[in-house]
Amino acid sequence: MDKAPKSITDWASKDGAFKRAPSQFRNVISKQSGAEFPPEKDRYHLYVSYACPWAHRTLIVRKLKGLEDIIPYTSVHWEMLEKGWRFARPDEKLPGDNVTPDPIHENVTHLRDIYFKVDPDYSGRFTVPTLYDLKQGTIVSNESSDIIRMFYTEFDDILPEKYRTVDLFPKHLRQDIEGVNDWTYNDINNGVYKTGFAQTQDAYEKAIQPLFSSLDRAEAHLAEHAAPYYFGKDITEADVRLFTTIIRFDPVYVQHFKCNIRDVRSGYPELHKWLRHLYWDVPAFGKTTEFEHIKKHYTKSHKQINPASITPVGPVPEIMPKDQEIPAAAAISRSTKQ
Repeated sequence: MDKAPKSITDWASKDGAFKRAPSQFRNVISKQSGAEFPPEKDRYHLYVSYACPWAHRTLIVRKLKGLEDIIPYTSVHWEMLEKGWRFARPDEKLPGDNVTPDPIHENVTHLRDIYFKVDPDYSGRFTVPTLYDLKQGTIVSNESSDIIRMFYTEFDDILPEKYRTVDLFPKHLRQDIEGVNDWTYNDINNGVYKTGFAQTQDAYEKAIQPLFSSLDRAEAHLAEHAAPYYFGKDITEADVRLFTTIIRFDPVYVQHFKCNIRDVRSGYPELHKWLRHLYWDVPAFGKTTEFEHIKKHYTKSHKQINPASITPVGPVPEIMPKDQEIPAAAAISRSTKQ
């Protein structure tokens, strides 16, 4: 039963580069007649972690699409040690909604227990998000990119009109979004992990350069196109997929993953403006962000990076108000306007 690697760095190759393992469950919810997993209220349960950027995507889309009354969710505890994600105990009080013991299965302490209930011989990773089907007692999907796209359209027939019209993957932008997804995922979303989990100096330096080149690329795009979202006046998948990395960048990735060529608040004014607009003005983004989970998960779960499990106090604040800049960034902004 214990076939999965014990540490995430076990996915490093011989040259020390981090290699992310693929998701194992790739079924789909579909409104097509005869589908194995049709859209139904309260049939599916979403397991997430507030700490995880991949799971965060699903919480954002769930809220944007008005699925709160259709798909309930539970967040695991921020701690992820040898047995993977664990559920909060009844006596633990953590910030964020639904950080509780598993409400579906009795005597389950870790997310892995659900995977083994579904498949006793499972040997993959025990990841969030996990979309679980109560009717069949199985996992539909543990791939965030698939789950969010199911949420886009497959429940529309049982949603109020105002949510049916929310289109995060509009046809006229699909080619552009897919193009952005490719380098955003490889160089930014996964790039911070390739940088942080690198096991040699050479692997680290090979990962950090494309990370910051792509951050520069996103900055240039936003300087030209954001009004105020990535592709203009409406939120799209591109905003969702980029946000969950950028919101974690200054609080965690700069120090913990050594992504320290620049931070967002002083080095990327357009990204910083875009980020704060989403966080402060769009509840689906701000209300699903829990900085305590984010900071404690990375710094106290990754023992191979931070053996003493010390969580840095800064940056303070984790995200700045919309009307404030750090002095260096404010000075740069003034000089460019003169």
